[in-house]
Amino acid sequence: MVLEALRYRRGSLQILDQLQLPQRSCYQAIRGVRDGQAAIRDMRVRGAPAIALVGCLSLAVELHGGTAGGQDAATVATFVGKALQDLASTRPTARNMAQAAEKLGAAVTHEAQCPGATANSVREIVIQLAEEMLEKDLQDNRRIGELGATCMMRGVAPQGQVTVLTHCNTGALATAGYGTALGVIRALHARGCLEHVYCTETRPYNQGARLTAYELVYEGIPATLIADSAAALALKEKGISAIVVGADRVVANGDTANKVGTYQLAIAAMHHGVPFYVAAPSTSCDLSLATGDQIIIEERPSQELTDINGIRIAAPGIESEPLLCRDLQESPNVTPCLRQDHPCSTITVKSIVQTLSNSTVNPDATPGIAPDPATGKSGEPQWPTSCCRKKLLIYS
Repeated sequence: MVLEALRYRRGSLQILDQLQLPQRSCYQAIRGVRDGQAAIRDMRVRGAPAIALVGCLSLAVELHGGTAGGQDAATVATFVGKALQDLASTRPTARNMAQAAEKLGAAVTHEAQCPGATANSVREIVIQLAEEMLEKDLQDNRRIGELGATCMMRGVAPQGQVTVLTHCNTGALATAGYGTALGVIRALHARGCLEHVYCTETRPYNQGARLTAYELVYEGIPATLIADSAAALALKEKGISAIVVGADRVVANGDTANKVGTYQLAIAAMHHGVPFYVAAPSTSCDLSLATGDQIIIEERPSQELTDINGIRIAAPGIESEPLLCRDLQESPNVTPCLRQDHPCSTITVKSIVQTLSNSTVNPDATPGIAPDPATGKSGEPQWPTSCCRKKLLIYS
């Protein structure tokens, strides 16, 4: 049976409440934008692709009734624009919701300006595009999984099996289904090429322990849960072939915003010579930002670090610096490109940009782009040449 994080049919959206997992599997109805915002803010749904989908589909559900937003095209367009702005600001680190808002906003503006446009025609364009996004995300995840599995087998175990470490949750619970980094793991398992998975607990919100472990057990994938602080030792002693993680945002130089703890994993991987892969859809790629320093990092409530299920575990009165609070809480932090000779990749649907780790290669040369296995064509977007000095990128 397929794990369903989202249940959608036109006019109806339900999400699997991830705050209740793994103890309870219960679905929450999302009746409109306000419900969608609350689910995203409270992390009943999380993961950059899933956030965008729930945001857009919550708007589609609200518009489906035929009265939301007003009685003419211009009024509905204004309503949609405000709703998209609110949704995009709920958790700003992830690129996907902002990109979806831009796409929907442009389509709505165009439709509203067409001769004969009506309130219903504007509503319909939003609903259609949101439904297309849902279908595309699932297709993209499967392609990321297949491309990532192929790349990983060629790179680290051309004639054998791989043992993989992953961080946070990047599976069906974080997407329309299948997953990004966990999709790569699923593809490896389906091919019979996966020996074992190590997943971190992922403090402070425990997405690894609560969600990734749940998905791995659900699908019968051999896995072991480890403490965040045991990851470096696992790299040293457990024969880990590669690390694969997801991303909320990847910028032009290859810097990646992902769950707190990703940076230290990348450093540990570099020390032990373990390839480091980032799996993300192209909607997570933001080439408008030059480096990770420009990414807006959300700051979550301090209670997410000091409390567990409403019970305080930290000493009363303990202080934290704002920067440390930002880095230590659930909100993502930025993993910069590491040194040139460390094998590091970003996996997406379309293609692979090879790292220029050979010192005899001109560091300003155009990145090598492997073709899309489905079409034989090079993928977009085109990454600036500066990123290939430090990082291997495989992107959708």
